[in-house]
Amino acid sequence: MGEIKTFKDIVVWQKSHNLALTVYELTDIFLKSELFGLISQMRRAAVSIPSNIAEGFTRKNLKDRMHFYNIAQSSLEELKYQLLLAKDLRYITEEKYMSSLALAEEVGAMLHGWKKSQKF
Repeated sequence: MGEIKTFKDIVVWQKSHNLALTVYELTDIFLKSELFGLISQMRRAAVSIPSNIAEGFTRKNLKDRMHFYNIAQSSLEELKYQLLLAKDLRYITEEKYMSSLALAEEVGAMLHGWKKSQKF
């Protein structure tokens, strides 16, 4: 693992960025009536994850960093529910739900590890 110079070097940021791209791709096929509903909510939650990791990275003290990483974690949990809702509404297939959820779970595990590593 190389030196981390910018937020783009953080592996969990990279993975969460991929999750955001995935959510944009998934929501592209939703009903247009959901543009200001579920599409907007899912995209906002998905973008919040890498955004807060990036913002937390710039903070100098641990308390400030953890605040942003915790927001990222909360947005991730929100997105997991929204993925379930999209599946139950039949906007996405079971297969797309499972693969997206797996990616979200991977981001969650990585974010947990990243947060623990910041305490030292």
